[in-house]
Amino acid sequence: MNPDVKLFGKYDFNVQVQDVSLAKYISLKPVRYPHTFARHGNKQFAKGKVNLVERLVNKLMRGGTGEKMGGKIIRTHGKLQGKKTRMIKTVEKAFAEVQKRTKQNPVQVLVQAVENSAPREDITRVRFGGISYQLAVDISAQRRLDLSLRNIALAAIISSFKNPLTLTEALTNEIVLAATNDPNSFSIKRKNEVERVSRSAR
Repeated sequence: MNPDVKLFGKYDFNVQVQDVSLAKYISLKPVRYPHTFARHGNKQFAKGKVNLVERLVNKLMRGGTGEKMGGKIIRTHGKLQGKKTRMIKTVEKAFAEVQKRTKQNPVQVLVQAVENSAPREDITRVRFGGISYQLAVDISAQRRLDLSLRNIALAAIISSFKNPLTLTEALTNEIVLAATNDPNSFSIKRKNEVERVSRSAR
C-alpha cells in the first residue's frame, strides 16, 4: 500500500476493517481519484476489486427507487444516471463535512457505516407442493456489502428528494449516523427490519 497516494489528495487509506467477513470484499486500494472508467465492467465478481469509495459513487448514480419508500415514490427521472463526475464531487464535499464533524478519517467512518448497516440474514421465497413460504437464509459477504452501500446511497437520495437538504448534506448525515449505529439512520433501520423479518421466518 502506497502511503503517498491519498484520496482527493487529503485522506489516507490506513483504515481498519473490524468485520472479518467483509474485510475480503472491501477494497481499500489507494486511489487519488475514485474513477476506474469501467475497467472492471462485465467481469464476474470484478466489482470486489473496485475501491469502496467508487462503489459508493456508483450507487449514487441511480434514477430513484420507482417504488413507494417512506410514503412517497422517489423518481429522479435519471438526473443522476451517468453523472459520475458530479457524484464524485458530492462525495468529496460530504467527506470534508464528515471529517469536520467526527474529527476522523472519513474513509474509516465510511467503513464503520458499511459494517454497521450490512444485514446478516434475509428471507427467500420457497415453493413446495404448491405452497410458497418464506425461509430465512444467511447473506453472503459480497451481497451484505452491496446492500449496505445501496441503503446508504438510497438514504441520501430519499432525504434530499423534494427537500431543502442537499444531496451532500443528506449523504454526510447518513454516513455519520450509520457509523455510530444510530437508530435514526435509514440504512440501520432497513438492516434491523430485514433481520427482524428473517427471525420471524426461521
